[in-house]
Amino acid sequence: MSYTIAQIADALGIRAEGDTALKVSAVAEPAQAGESDLALAMKPEFADQLWQGRARAAMLWDGADWRAMGLDAALMSPRPRFAMSGLSAMMDPGAGYPTGIHETAVIDPTAQLGDGVSVGPFAVIGAGVRIGAGSVIGAQVFVGRDTRIGEGALLHPGVRIGHGVTIGDRFIAHFGATVGADGFSFVTPEPSAAEKVRETLGDQAGATAQSYARIHSLGGVEIGDDVELGANSCIDRGTVRATRIGNGCKFDNLAQIGHNVVIGNDCLICAQVGIAGSSRIGNNVVLGGQTGVSDNLFIGDNVVTGGATKVLSNVPSGRVMLGYPAMKMDSQLEIYRQLRRLPRLIVDVASLKKAVSKTGPSD
Repeated sequence: MSYTIAQIADALGIRAEGDTALKVSAVAEPAQAGESDLALAMKPEFADQLWQGRARAAMLWDGADWRAMGLDAALMSPRPRFAMSGLSAMMDPGAGYPTGIHETAVIDPTAQLGDGVSVGPFAVIGAGVRIGAGSVIGAQVFVGRDTRIGEGALLHPGVRIGHGVTIGDRFIAHFGATVGADGFSFVTPEPSAAEKVRETLGDQAGATAQSYARIHSLGGVEIGDDVELGANSCIDRGTVRATRIGNGCKFDNLAQIGHNVVIGNDCLICAQVGIAGSSRIGNNVVLGGQTGVSDNLFIGDNVVTGGATKVLSNVPSGRVMLGYPAMKMDSQLEIYRQLRRLPRLIVDVASLKKAVSKTGPSD
């Protein structure tokens, strides 16, 4: 599908200049853009690559001199990256999943599907399930009994939704994502070595071998509106109460959310983040890739963690954290700088020791 520059500007609420009747049918990086592409030259360093391609129009920043770049038209935005969100939605042809109910899908007679719901090949929808209008259930998706999914959901192939899960509108789950598996909850007849270590921080050489008994997960999972779950990510069900995810949260691939965790609204959970059971995360929190959060902790609103941060204690609102164990980012970076100076410091100390030993007491 192609759009004129004027149509794109109207849809995104940004300014168009030049030949606004010019049509584009795709977006491209500046160096690879053809004549029918809209080049994404959203920064000066990107615009410098326009001469390598053949783009006639580009998405630029406010104040850019598009004529000097040899363009016929330009889209100007005060925040081009945000404008790209709407632009990418316009240009996305979608996955092309077929409409309707595939003949190989297995749907319990008690399940209720809203208007326009599509169900792909070999999908299984259990008893008492309710799926909102306009949702797309991909191939080989499983939805367990008594689960509720709101309108406009998109479940890509291989998604698994367990029983008794409640999900809001416009939910997106990518390939292999899982919601509603049992939590990792096991207990021993007597306090285990792991429990004692947490109390003593010491070795447990004399610990008695014990077998683990399973604690069943009786709670469900409750997910708000506009949540997106990355490929092979997992949200476990609660032990007694539900694991809860707020509105607008976005999860990257391979994230793991433990039982009883509560996450507020509009959080970004990046790749390979792990949040242990019963921790609480505030609103607008960003957990960088491979961040680990220990169990039963609280992280306040607007906290940001850098990649590979390990959170072992509560974090107040607004903090930016880094490292293992997590510290304020500026403090952690200062420690890194001091560590780099250690080799030189060791050499200096050795030299001083030699100097002192040569002088001797009599000197």
